[in-house]
Amino acid sequence: MKIVSVDFGDSHTGIAECDRLEMIATPVCIIDERRFEVCADKVAEKIKELGAEMAVVGDPVNMNGTYGPRSEKCREFAELLRARLDIPVQMWDERSSTVTAHNIMNELDRRGKKRKAVIDAAAAAVILESYLAYRRNHNV
Repeated sequence: MKIVSVDFGDSHTGIAECDRLEMIATPVCIIDERRFEVCADKVAEKIKELGAEMAVVGDPVNMNGTYGPRSEKCREFAELLRARLDIPVQMWDERSSTVTAHNIMNELDRRGKKRKAVIDAAAAAVILESYLAYRRNHNV
């Protein structure tokens, strides 16, 4: 199944996709948009363009498992996507995805502007990798 993941941010929203065999998550792009509804429009359009059969939105759950204001905003964003798409939109715990993406960038020696240009898409790929691993391990 073709799945697209979204790492929603107030300014930059990362998009990643997997192959139809659900083996590899690849960063696709960053959508630079500060307006909430316009960002949802642009993300929904990109998801359609990529031919996704499912979308996964990162949910920044607090480390203690509670849902804070940031999580609530991401859940609202997922609702906007559901209204714009005819495919399932799943929330996925993204705790530490950005930290993991930064660690990957460090290993690749991507710094400064190079890092800024790809970090949100890399975080979306980390979210998708985690979701794909869950699907494989739970036969979902």
